[in-house]
Amino acid sequence: MIRVLAIGECMIELTHRDADTLAVGCAGDTFNTAAYLARLTTPDQVQVDYLTLLGDDHYSERILTAMRSEGIGTERIRQLPGEQPGLYLVRTDEHGERSFTYYRSLSAARKLFETDVDGVDFADYDVVHLSAITLQILSPSARERLREALAKFRTSGGRVSFDSNYRPAGWPDAAEAAEQVRELWRLTSIALPTFSDEQALFADPDAAATVDRLRGLGVEDAVVKDGANGCVLLDGDWTLRLPAEHVPKVVDSTAAGDAFNAAYLAARLTGTAPPDSAQHAQKIAATVIRHPGAIVADEVLPKRA
Repeated sequence: MIRVLAIGECMIELTHRDADTLAVGCAGDTFNTAAYLARLTTPDQVQVDYLTLLGDDHYSERILTAMRSEGIGTERIRQLPGEQPGLYLVRTDEHGERSFTYYRSLSAARKLFETDVDGVDFADYDVVHLSAITLQILSPSARERLREALAKFRTSGGRVSFDSNYRPAGWPDAAEAAEQVRELWRLTSIALPTFSDEQALFADPDAAATVDRLRGLGVEDAVVKDGANGCVLLDGDWTLRLPAEHVPKVVDSTAAGDAFNAAYLAARLTGTAPPDSAQHAQKIAATVIRHPGAIVADEVLPKRA
């Protein structure tokens, strides 16, 4: 069994069903990936745990319940008295593109790794998954503590999975975001970026250039998501572009990349080759964007052969 630890922030999600009706859910990029990863594997293959901070209010309890219902371990989650989780609202246009409004400045997760009490020790795990949003919510000292722990984890044989999920509003400026992301790429075993994010941060002309840059930083296993253009794979010394899955109508693109990440990890961690892993991931992502919400019903997900 492979043990995976996802790190980040899970928030309360309010999604517009129409102009005046909101549906309540729980979501966040690394949580979405953790949930789909748990669904796409069996407990004897992969055990997924989550590391964050929550409050002791009703909505924090709702998040814990949602995680446990997905089969995600919550033993690494600490609840802070008087604190609360972040909140965000989602609106989706007629093309399935979404926009977000965040209320997260007081989120408990922002205090993660401020001290060693949150367990910056990953020795019990085989893979640690995080994103640039994980970095974004942390203080500079907490980021440094996390990087040191990840470096130690890599040295001891662990694998780091990273998605450079770039949201400009959460950073002082693009230069700071680029510096933090670049440092994480140097520690990454499995790179799961989206090309548009990497282009915004590093001015890459195309996804193949992103692959070349990641190779230069020492990454050996990468898949660059490129929307309707498909994806570009890096496996050791070779690259391969795969076409995108055809989607007749995009209903909601929320969590498409997170679901892709989960499906790719599910396949790779259970022994599937990169091209087949990426094809499976594209099918999962194409399914997710045909349904509303970040976490779709389990029965609509295609199963691997």
